[in-house]
Amino acid sequence: MSEFLNESRRSPTPKFSQTLAVKIFHWVSLVSLFLMITSGLQIYNANPVFGGRTGFHIPAIFGLGGWLAGGRHWHFAMMWIFVLNLAWYGLYVLLTRRWQHRYISTKDVKVLVVSQNNKRKNYAWHRLVYTLLIPILFLSIYSGLGMYKPAQFYWIVDSFGGWEALRITHFMAVPITIILAAIHSQLGRKVGGDRLLDSMFWE
Repeated sequence: MSEFLNESRRSPTPKFSQTLAVKIFHWVSLVSLFLMITSGLQIYNANPVFGGRTGFHIPAIFGLGGWLAGGRHWHFAMMWIFVLNLAWYGLYVLLTRRWQHRYISTKDVKVLVVSQNNKRKNYAWHRLVYTLLIPILFLSIYSGLGMYKPAQFYWIVDSFGGWEALRITHFMAVPITIILAAIHSQLGRKVGGDRLLDSMFWE
C-alpha cells in the first residue's frame, strides 16, 4: 500500500493549460471544417466526382445549403474563415516559437526507428501526424482556390492536369484530413489523456 502511495506521489496526474489563442484556433477550425465538409457534400451531390450526375450520391441529410448555390455560398464563406484562422495561428506559432516542440524533428525520426520507449514513440508519432496535416491543408486550400475561381486561377487547374483531376484531388484531401485529424486526437489522448484534449477546447 505504501509503495502504491509513493508511486502516486512520484507520478502525479499531469495538468495541461492552453492559451486562449489555442482554444479559439481549435474551436474555429472545428466548426469551420465541419461546415465546409457538409457544404462540400452538397456541392458534390450536384455533380458527383465519381460517375457524373448519375454517379454515387451522398445522402442529402449530410449536405448543407439545400442546393448547389447554397452549398457554394456556405463552402466558400467557411473557406475564408478557415484560411484566415490558419494564417493568424501560423503567425502566432512563429512568434511564440511553439513550432520548436510541435513538429517532427530528426530526434523524433530516431525515436521511431530505434527507441523501445512507447511514450516517446507516441510523442514522435503525434508530432509526425501534426506535421503531415500542414501539406494536406495547403493542398486543400490550393486546389480549393482553383475550384473557386478556375478562370482567374487557371494555372492552378493546369498544375493538376485539368479540371477533373483537380476535383478528385480536392475531394480526396477531405477524408485524408479527417483521418489525420482523428489520428492526431487519438495520439494526443495517448500522450496526455483526456485532460490534454479538454485543454485544447475548454479547460
